[in-house]
Amino acid sequence: MSDSNLAELLRDKIISDPEVILEDRDLMRALIAANERAMGTNIVDLRGVAMQRLEARLDRLEDTHRSVIAAAYENLAGTNQIHRAVLKMLDPTEFESFLTNLSTEVAEVLRVDCVRLVLESRQSEDDPALRRLGDVLCVAEPGFIHEYMRAGRASGGPPRAVVLRQCLPQSAAIYGEAADWIRSEALMRLDLGEGRLPGLLVMGAEDPHQFKPAQGTDLLAFFAGVFERAMRRWLG
Repeated sequence: MSDSNLAELLRDKIISDPEVILEDRDLMRALIAANERAMGTNIVDLRGVAMQRLEARLDRLEDTHRSVIAAAYENLAGTNQIHRAVLKMLDPTEFESFLTNLSTEVAEVLRVDCVRLVLESRQSEDDPALRRLGDVLCVAEPGFIHEYMRAGRASGGPPRAVVLRQCLPQSAAIYGEAADWIRSEALMRLDLGEGRLPGLLVMGAEDPHQFKPAQGTDLLAFFAGVFERAMRRWLG
């Protein structure tokens, strides 16, 4: 096919279906640039400038749209993960298996490397009943939870129900030997009922970026709320 026949064919196609060009951003950009060159350097095509700005705005809107979709998907995946963990946590019918399940199957669902339950008590940690509960339970003196959660923060400000951060040197008191490789943690304060000392649910991860202060805490707060209600029934 000769060049003249090809040009005629393209012309007929464009006249019959102009949307082919209008919907092709690269082609429209090339046509506008050619038009500006034909007008010379002393003339500014305001339509071309406006189109460039609209294209830039469209690019930003598309980026925002993709970010919103990604955030929504991530939030949905996180919600489903927390729901599965809650159901798994409520399976045991005995307190010892409840704690063991917390550090095994629940931790696996949540994709964390370590789970600890800290209870403040004036009772000795060497009590045989406590030793049977394994490493998942840490017994601390009254006041430990408040001090541990505010460690590394500037003084002042109300206490937080959920704290996400990288681990501090004080973490050895909770993780024991695992403190050598746990790098980030989520701390959830537990209200165990009137007349009882507070508790602390701790999730630790080897990944130093798994828990960061800038992350949202709503799902973890929900999980902690379910957990503390289960604990009140066991303690009752």
